[in-house]
Amino acid sequence: MADIQIDDGIITITGLNIQDPKAAAILAAYPPERRAEITRRAVKIGLGYLKGGEKD
Repeated sequence: MADIQIDDGIITITGLNIQDPKAAAILAAYPPERRAEITRRAVKIGLGYLKGGEKD
């Protein structure tokens, strides 16, 4: 289980493992030095879909 901390609008996720071979293959196509930024953007986009969902 990942440890998720939220502090002053910053989300920190420690120990997050994602088992998705298709996503891993796409990420592997990018240079290693860009993977963290691309992953951060993907998570930010994904979390954007949660807006308003806290009431459901």
